[in-house]
Amino acid sequence: MTDAGAPVPLPDAAVPLVDVVLPCLDEAAALPWVLGRLPAGYRAIVVDNGSTDDSAAVARALGALVVSEPRRGFGSAAHAGLLAATADTVAFCDADASMDPAELPRMVALLGAAAAPSAAGQPQQPTGARLVLGRRRPTARGSWPLHARLANRALSLLIRLRSGVVLHDLGPMRVARRADLLALGLEDRRSGYPLEMVLRTNDRGWRIVETDTGYSPRVGRSKVTGTLRGTVGAIRDMSRLLRAVRNGG
Repeated sequence: MTDAGAPVPLPDAAVPLVDVVLPCLDEAAALPWVLGRLPAGYRAIVVDNGSTDDSAAVARALGALVVSEPRRGFGSAAHAGLLAATADTVAFCDADASMDPAELPRMVALLGAAAAPSAAGQPQQPTGARLVLGRRRPTARGSWPLHARLANRALSLLIRLRSGVVLHDLGPMRVARRADLLALGLEDRRSGYPLEMVLRTNDRGWRIVETDTGYSPRVGRSKVTGTLRGTVGAIRDMSRLLRAVRNGG
């Protein structure tokens, strides 16, 4: 549900070119830098997932649309942001300043254009990607803890073996068309949400593309990959999805 505070409108009431969904849990210190790096025409949708700091107030003061999602879980927050989006193109990015939203236009440019009808009146398959993933490249020591990097490498291998999707990183920065994402019928509301998005996109035969993006030390304490407990929980959620692929579920 949308936060009770009225969102600050975009300049000249412009329609956003891209809605950027930022799942947020106690990221007040990082939000000023993150929101300040958004390109023109990109609207921030900050999804407050139960913050105990001033994240919502900071985001609203900086012009973001703030959405409250009390159900804990990355997937709950990400999907609430997707449902709140109105732009044709939607991006996802962490709100902890580990990734630079200024890199998003390069990712958006890799998306396929909407398919135009053929001469026979039948829709054509669009060229380009239907899902663009940012492959994280550490920019400094400590950006990506070793246990999280090893877990990501193992997960990428499992994805390749069980689904045939060749990935190097299940990166949290990603871009797709809003209509495509809604059509996927995503159900996971925990850490498996990003993987489910990839698996369902692949099931439809849609092209997935990776491109390098910078990955910097986050601001504040990590809730998932920065902790061993969080990493184990994420692996458990994603393993459940991969077992369903293996079993034909």
